[in-house]
Amino acid sequence: MKKLLATFWLGIWLYFGTFLVASPTFAAANITQTTDKVETLSDRNLTRVQQFLTSIPREYYTVRQINKVKALGKEQQALLIDVREPKEYASGHIPGAVNLPLRSLTDNLDQIPKNRPTILYCSTGYRTAMGVMALQMLGYDNVRGFPPSIEGWKAAGEQLEL
Repeated sequence: MKKLLATFWLGIWLYFGTFLVASPTFAAANITQTTDKVETLSDRNLTRVQQFLTSIPREYYTVRQINKVKALGKEQQALLIDVREPKEYASGHIPGAVNLPLRSLTDNLDQIPKNRPTILYCSTGYRTAMGVMALQMLGYDNVRGFPPSIEGWKAAGEQLEL
């Protein structure tokens, strides 16, 4: 819950902060001085964000190795979710994966247990990242993405299930 609230307040701060800085009245006071302050604040915030992101362990939100995906499936009964569209899923998917398209992922939370490791994948990684972010914000702490996705799986010579 704390994570969700922190994310919410960060979004509010970023949203309204943009209007404050972009406001003609605010900017008209002293454009040069304001620009310098905004650039300094932006640089400082960018540095903080970079420090945060680099402090996250490499595989905190991801599983990058195929053998680790397989091991999590066998040892911890990880739920493997293909977030591609049904037509893509039907053309071939990682064995054992269930199809919950990204566009309806949050409508199907009853199919994703919070106490079970969950791995998301798509075609190239973009939808995976969006799905992981959404589920993390909803309190799913045990969810990770498989960035190589289906393309990486196929490139490694692994079999697909139809």
